[in-house]
Amino acid sequence: MTIDKSLVTIAPKGFPAYELAAIESGSVLSEMNENVGALIWTDYSDPKGLEQVLNENPQLEFVQLPFAGVDAFQNVLHFPIRFACAKGSYREPVAEHALMLAMALGRVIPERVRASTWGRKFAASLYDANIVIVGAGGITEELLKQLSPFRCDVTVVRNKAEPFNGATRTVQLDQLDEHLANADWVFLACSLTESTRGLFDLARFKKMKPSAYFVNVARGAVVDTMDLVTALNEEIIAGAGVDVTEPEPLPDGHPLWSAKNVIVTPHTADTNAQVLSLFSIRIRENLAAYKGLGDWVGLVDPELGY
Repeated sequence: MTIDKSLVTIAPKGFPAYELAAIESGSVLSEMNENVGALIWTDYSDPKGLEQVLNENPQLEFVQLPFAGVDAFQNVLHFPIRFACAKGSYREPVAEHALMLAMALGRVIPERVRASTWGRKFAASLYDANIVIVGAGGITEELLKQLSPFRCDVTVVRNKAEPFNGATRTVQLDQLDEHLANADWVFLACSLTESTRGLFDLARFKKMKPSAYFVNVARGAVVDTMDLVTALNEEIIAGAGVDVTEPEPLPDGHPLWSAKNVIVTPHTADTNAQVLSLFSIRIRENLAAYKGLGDWVGLVDPELGY
């Protein structure tokens, strides 16, 4: 069977911006049939639906996912086809959001927005601070650019101890603990895998300084949420800013809402409007690559899970 490299389907449907991006790449949109070789899957909540489509369409050669993290799709990555995700696509807004959370925590904004009296004088500066960033993808690349004026000492924690541009040093995940004790800010920007699930629990928070701040723009399940609540309320750490939670959405009345010195944003580091435009670029790039007209971007390594 010959697969038509120009035929692409988008499932579930209803994303005109993505359809336009596919057409602009020179592709032709089609209902699923035996000649369709590329699929853009847009529903994070339905990995089983994707698995069914793959089982029913063995001719598929390429699947593009619109999410930076593919933890929900671990059970389909074994299919012998090429998968790409949106890792790196949303780096700018997510890194910007992480920096905003860090600066707001350092200036005790959670306290000040609730204040009805003059209060104490306090500020923690990013200038000359010791920073630990867990993860070495596009968000970390962008965050390091944004942190460069602050003269920070930055440790990047990743799976392999290869140099990372802009970092003072790069260490492997099993060396994380020895660098936490000196950190003024800890940022999570890693993928959710079996090695990072529950990575930050109470024991790990206790390795941080009482003056240290914690920012999570990765996945909620990288953190034990109730242990984070304990770390905040018992002042084991100074504060936390999280754009992702476990569970998510965070239920009304959850103890994290009322924890000390916390900022919770509702997974809005990248908004729908930003995602539509940025992911459209990734669609154009990878459909061109699928037809042999460019380089692949954001390919998923099934072994690593991201």
